[in-house]
Amino acid sequence: MAKALELNRTFDTASSVYDKMRPNYVAELYKKIFDYISITPDSCVVEVGSGSGQATRPILDTGCKLTAVEYGEHLSELLKEKFGKYKNFSVITGKFEEIEFAESSCDLVFSATAFHWIPEDIGYSKVFSMLRSGGVFARFANRPSISRNPSAITQKIESLYDEYYYSYYKKERGTKQDFTEEQAEKIAMIPEKYGFTDLQYHLFGRERVFSADEYVQLLSTYSDHIAMKKAVREEFFSKIAEAINYHGGTITIYDTLDLELARKP
Repeated sequence: MAKALELNRTFDTASSVYDKMRPNYVAELYKKIFDYISITPDSCVVEVGSGSGQATRPILDTGCKLTAVEYGEHLSELLKEKFGKYKNFSVITGKFEEIEFAESSCDLVFSATAFHWIPEDIGYSKVFSMLRSGGVFARFANRPSISRNPSAITQKIESLYDEYYYSYYKKERGTKQDFTEEQAEKIAMIPEKYGFTDLQYHLFGRERVFSADEYVQLLSTYSDHIAMKKAVREEFFSKIAEAINYHGGTITIYDTLDLELARKP
């Protein structure tokens, strides 16, 4: 069983599926970032934990100089292929916390559903050091849920998680709740401890509908699912697909996307 600190490497084993199945972020989220800070071809930007680039293109399209930091070697190669036509784009392969960046050299540092892998004190302190005065840190994430509207299919999937996932990891299933505004506010306040000001947070919502096969492909990009033993994982996924097909053939995911913004004085 993979240790918690190793889970951030599991994405790299499923880089092509990750690129196909992981969602992009809504246009309204980027508008909030660009309203908060003007990004131009003269801007220096660093993305922390780029994955396969779901959040990269809208920032890159501003013409800024963008450096993607990605831990996985396969994902780094995928990024180079995907955005290779951009002369203003580069990739550094490695852990963000282990890479040296010049102080006061960046206008924007952003991280999409990745910053939670980095110890808080190391991550925020490093970002603060990297940013110029007036520079911005944008942290955002996608928080999916299938349990917003309980139904026969969601109850069946929860029972399968009890049978396979929670028994595998030897833990109890807690009460599942959608990501809340209170949680977003709590995350938004963290940078204040490290010298940031002008704190903001914003929430967005959307729905996505998946076939059984698509949903299983999506699950195969989740680090803790990838880390399960192959035989257990395959049986688990097969049972989920059977359940979805039995209950109409599709399942709806309800996404909450949260954006937290902070500025270096």
